[in-house]
Amino acid sequence: MTTSAPRRAAPRVAAARLRTGRWWATAVATLRHAWATLLRVLAPLTQAFSTFGVAVLVVAAGAWVAGLVLGWLEVLVAAIVLTVALVAAIVFVLGRLRYDVTLSLTQSRVTVGDPAVGRLDVRNSSARPLLPSVMELPVGRGTAAFPVPRMRGGATHEEIFRIPTRRRSVITVGPVKSVRADPLGLLRREVTWTDEQELYVHPAVKSLASSSTGLLRDLEGRATNDLTDSDISFHALREYVPGDDLRHIHWKTTARTGTLMVRQFEETRRSHLAVLLSTRAQDYADDEEFELAVSVCGSLGLQAIKEDRGVTVLVHTGSLRGDHHTRLLDDLSRIEAIPSRSKLVDLARGVGSSAASASVIAFVVGSKVTPSELRAASARLPVGVTVMAIQCVPGANLARHTIGEVGVLTLGRLGDLPLALKKMSDA
Repeated sequence: MTTSAPRRAAPRVAAARLRTGRWWATAVATLRHAWATLLRVLAPLTQAFSTFGVAVLVVAAGAWVAGLVLGWLEVLVAAIVLTVALVAAIVFVLGRLRYDVTLSLTQSRVTVGDPAVGRLDVRNSSARPLLPSVMELPVGRGTAAFPVPRMRGGATHEEIFRIPTRRRSVITVGPVKSVRADPLGLLRREVTWTDEQELYVHPAVKSLASSSTGLLRDLEGRATNDLTDSDISFHALREYVPGDDLRHIHWKTTARTGTLMVRQFEETRRSHLAVLLSTRAQDYADDEEFELAVSVCGSLGLQAIKEDRGVTVLVHTGSLRGDHHTRLLDDLSRIEAIPSRSKLVDLARGVGSSAASASVIAFVVGSKVTPSELRAASARLPVGVTVMAIQCVPGANLARHTIGEVGVLTLGRLGDLPLALKKMSDA
């Protein structure tokens, strides 16, 4: 009997422990759920506290503790004042905002210097009035603030704004955020209403007339000194060797000489323009030089696309899209001159893989590129390709000189580009 009693009590103890464990687990889960619910409800409030508001909250809590523990009446008065200010700020920023906000741009693409206008429409979608607030609109690196007055149910408010386009870039507009803050700046509540949009500020370009691009135009292809066994331009005859295409046998000459003779052709190359734009900051004296270079690059590329010729634009960071004029200008809007160890000769090495079919290659560089760098870069290009260089020096007179077999144009204004290309083609 002595040993059987503990054995009978053991299952009861185990069951009691199991019930206690289940109760404890249920209590912990309930507390966690209640805490998560409380944090979710208070999230708009806790996120709304500014740095100043957090400081006031800490000081108020300390004042309450010090006033109650030490019995300091002055500290208690300060604690009451700070608490009243915090409660008033909470009441001011709380409340559900029911806005319908629309951000629209009249154009998503403009040329540098052209006006760009946007519109912000705010509508109170609720039936009750809404307190005044402020709509903040990030535009590039800045932020525009538009005060929204007290709006009755269903009312609308419109703001028209202009976006500065003094510089080529891609400007991010938005997202629009409504801001409600108390007068003391203790709390600041933000709600995002729209997605961000992009405004492309394209570089200025110059339209090139056909008469000024004789060097670049060759829609029917041009003959080269490279001989091939299959092409369009007939060059000469040679003796047949095993493996030659029988369709190229010249039977009249074969009958006359008694030896199989086949036609030999000059290889023709379809016109394909490759523009090598240096984006290395060390190649330019200032930003004005780089902007002129980007405009020259865009002018050459657009003319090639307009004449339905192939165009490849290479920069130090890769290649740009040359299949459509809008995509090319969009890519040119993004590029920046950045310091780089990669030099012009490194850019020229990429022609073999990215623009192997190029018939004309144009370097577009700044004033800091030396003749030796141009000579070294041109030496890395395929043999038999026409090469020219345009050195952008704002304010300089139009001039032309040669470095080895490379014709170099010194360009001071974008408007001189058609005349410069005409001089190059006439040379």
